[in-house]
Amino acid sequence: MSNSAVREGLLEEPQVQAMFDRIAGIYDRLNSVMTAGLHHQWRRRAADLASVGPGDRVLDVATGTGDLAFELWRRVAPGGQVVGADFSERMLELARAKAAVRGVPEAPVRFVRANALELPFVDGEFDAATVGFGLRNFSDLDRGLAELARAVRPGGRVVILEMTTPQRPPLSTFFGLWFDRVVPVLGRLAGDFEAYSYLPSSVRRFPGPEALAGRMAAAGLDRIRYILTGGGIIALHVGTVRT
Repeated sequence: MSNSAVREGLLEEPQVQAMFDRIAGIYDRLNSVMTAGLHHQWRRRAADLASVGPGDRVLDVATGTGDLAFELWRRVAPGGQVVGADFSERMLELARAKAAVRGVPEAPVRFVRANALELPFVDGEFDAATVGFGLRNFSDLDRGLAELARAVRPGGRVVILEMTTPQRPPLSTFFGLWFDRVVPVLGRLAGDFEAYSYLPSSVRRFPGPEALAGRMAAAGLDRIRYILTGGGIIALHVGTVRT
């Protein structure tokens, strides 16, 4: 893995997969440190925007250790199902272990290994789909968005929770200092400097909120809107699959 590729946030899919396998054990702890624990609140808001209820089926792509999947399960129970998909087997192992500790039944919440660019589900299989902090890692953003739209029934929602780069000071200044300097140091202390140098780079190269809304429209979604929160560091997008 070259240092320039890490700095530019331009890693090949196998490199990204290996990186997430490698950092799985520290992922939750560093998320809490980097966001002061607010990532749980943002995931709850994303689950609300999915607008699902008891009996619905929901897909959570790039599920990681499963936190957003668990939030969705609380909304679709009883009678519903959540499928958490990720290409990192180590992340999925931790998600399954977390489910067992929390007493989450295996049938209603299922974790499967899958590539976000080739989802192993039939068209319209789900009532909604979500991605929390994973879309910027897709090697082909437009293809990934199209797959999300394909897997959701017409009229169902696709929700994206992602970091974005604030444009105005003082938050833009803080963002630069925190993500370009502090986060890599945290990664070094945790034993993976490269992975947490990739993080700020991947955020910088990711489309801004308006551009992402346009990409969602091109993928087959309409009634798209987005909400900026966390002082402009977090964007929540929601769109409806065209009927």
